[in-house]
Amino acid sequence: MKFRNKRRLQILKQYIVGWTIAFIFLSIIRGEGTKEIGSVNMELWKAVLVSFIMGPFFGSISGFVQILTEENGYKQVAFQKLLMFRILFAVLFVSLIVLLAYFIFSEDISFVHFAFEPGSFAIYLYIVSVDIFMFNLRQVNLFFGSSNFWKLFRGKFYTPREEKRIFMFLDLQSSTTHAENLGHVEYSKMIQDCFIDLGAALESEAEIYQYVGDGVILTWKLQDGIREQNCLNAYYNFKHQLTKRKEYYKQNYNCIPNFKAGMNSGVVTVAEVGKYKKEIAYHGDTINTAARIQDQCNKLSQDFLISESLKNVLYTSSFIFSEHGSIELKGKEKQTNLFGVHQT
Repeated sequence: MKFRNKRRLQILKQYIVGWTIAFIFLSIIRGEGTKEIGSVNMELWKAVLVSFIMGPFFGSISGFVQILTEENGYKQVAFQKLLMFRILFAVLFVSLIVLLAYFIFSEDISFVHFAFEPGSFAIYLYIVSVDIFMFNLRQVNLFFGSSNFWKLFRGKFYTPREEKRIFMFLDLQSSTTHAENLGHVEYSKMIQDCFIDLGAALESEAEIYQYVGDGVILTWKLQDGIREQNCLNAYYNFKHQLTKRKEYYKQNYNCIPNFKAGMNSGVVTVAEVGKYKKEIAYHGDTINTAARIQDQCNKLSQDFLISESLKNVLYTSSFIFSEHGSIELKGKEKQTNLFGVHQT
């Protein structure tokens, strides 16, 4: 719940700032060196002042609609209906702006005349364009991650730098069997549903680093991951979400998906890579070790394994650890001491 509220506040903040800047820009363009042909005529300073009122107001409305779209639109509503909803919202949004402007600025003219006076359609097109731009900007933000887009924009990852991080490799158990039983189309639909339910893990401040076939890599900054056992809670939150929806998976896919996880912590290098397709990439032995730990889950009959280095920085009474001794991991010269994780 804390993560969800934080994410909602981030969306509202982005939309409020975006719409405020958009209204200020419109005020400058309309008020500097131009002459209005419509009934609304304001001095530049007054128009900018109004922008600081209109921006937060309409930004909050637009941001709230974006939150509803993200939380209830994907998979629950067909794409055609979602598209119609966005179009309807744009029409209502513009109408609300016009209605509010009419009551504030109109002088002895009818609403119809005010709404369709010369120059009005250019403003309507601008408002709709800003709404589309903000929506697309949000999609880009989701693609790179909630905070990485702005860091990438500022060039923070242009020069490789080191970070202490936790990495979790989640992989679907019996994936080959599921794929053979379901066929590749239904199997892909099930993976889509699983990764939607992965939102339960994000409540523990996890960041999605990469989707890898039927698996996914989650990451935390070290302090964020060990705080309140976020990195451990993330796995069990996801597991409980899948269990809660087991009847849905049985009915639609005749199975209950189960994911096994391996987790490790350490120093990695983060950098911006790619020229024609940008990506934020992490490099280092910490990630490779986490993948190899996950590979041991089936061999050791465990759902969740972590390294000793991570276990030593976790202080919790909500979980118990079962030691499996030093295990030789593929590609590593030294053996790694592994621990199974279980809820109390």
